[in-house]
Amino acid sequence: MNSNANYLKATPLHHASSQSLTRLKARRQRWLTAHLWLGLTLGLLLSIYGITGSILVFHAEIDEWLHPEMLTVQPPEHAQYRPLTEIFAAGKQAMPPNAKHNFATYPRNEFAAFKLRYAVADANGSLENWEVAVDPYTTNVTGKQLKRRSSDWLPSTFIGLMFELHFALLIPGDISEPIVGGSAALLIISTLTGLIVWWPLTGHWRNALTFKAKAGKVRFNYDLHKTSGFYTLLVMVPVLFSGIYMVLPHNVVPVLELFSPVTYRYWFQSKPPYPNAPAIGMDDAVAIAFKQYPQGRPHWIYGANEPTKTYTVCQDGVDAPGSILQRRCTVIDRYSGKILDLDDPSLPAATAGEVFTHWQWPLHSGQAFGMTGRILVFITGLACPVLFVTGVIRWRQKATAQQRRKC
Repeated sequence: MNSNANYLKATPLHHASSQSLTRLKARRQRWLTAHLWLGLTLGLLLSIYGITGSILVFHAEIDEWLHPEMLTVQPPEHAQYRPLTEIFAAGKQAMPPNAKHNFATYPRNEFAAFKLRYAVADANGSLENWEVAVDPYTTNVTGKQLKRRSSDWLPSTFIGLMFELHFALLIPGDISEPIVGGSAALLIISTLTGLIVWWPLTGHWRNALTFKAKAGKVRFNYDLHKTSGFYTLLVMVPVLFSGIYMVLPHNVVPVLELFSPVTYRYWFQSKPPYPNAPAIGMDDAVAIAFKQYPQGRPHWIYGANEPTKTYTVCQDGVDAPGSILQRRCTVIDRYSGKILDLDDPSLPAATAGEVFTHWQWPLHSGQAFGMTGRILVFITGLACPVLFVTGVIRWRQKATAQQRRKC
């Protein structure tokens, strides 16, 4: 029996298999080196993106919890919203005459206030961004708060700070975009190299997918790192890529257009028929969007406060056969009220590129799959600092072990 076993070990087939495994291990070591240095250099950024992203998944709920007297309302019996014209007029009265209404957030439920954003130039030339909350049932202003002053380094609110950290790392100017986008691209590479390093070459899948029972601290840290990375991989990569798309659309869209035509709604412009032509109101834009999607519930309403800007009305709850996503955005000319673009993946004319870009924000926020999607993105964000910390600990453990062997 022993002689047969020795013979099998000496066969050319076994020798070739052993050489192949040796080559794979050597190749994986190179990937491990790349994974290590990407993780060490970018792990802190990944932690910032992850923690702030987890918070922003529930930013509306957190903001209401922090400012309940301003952002929550009590619906009366037989509750019905007042016309948008009255709601917008109430917000305008709470601001100086030179305030420009540039954004509005429709109440997310019957207990939420209407949130209106305004830009105001102060006496010193600084631009201030204010938020005014209006009770949609009574048009009473429930409060207002300064969101950001252009001369200040930090935003004035907690949620504003989280947004600035997540999308710009508090770096002023346009330089933040290539930094955030570039780091996200490298983090995708780090994630994929982690998958290569994790892959069990000997086929021991159970060990790769679970924690080792009754293991010590060193093994527990290793298992926590590899399982956190593997089980969040399918969420991590789409979230990172969608982040690149949102901060660097001018770079991503041309690449997508190599494969399929893409329209990007922020690139459309309004065309004034003559100088100083009057513009339709934001409430008119919402009415136009409602005609296109009568069953949709408005969510974000982008104002058109510059001559060439467009109105964009994004609605949720638009159910279309064969379409998983229920979000649609309508781009409207601020003068004629003409619909310039429909961000709608269910349209027969929608290209693969347009469907792909339409998915990016819902994937990034987790809203593509309702509360389940939001929770998955939330957990993935919390896994980011875990991956960084356990990775650093693993690196230090191996470095210490190598120093002991040399001694």
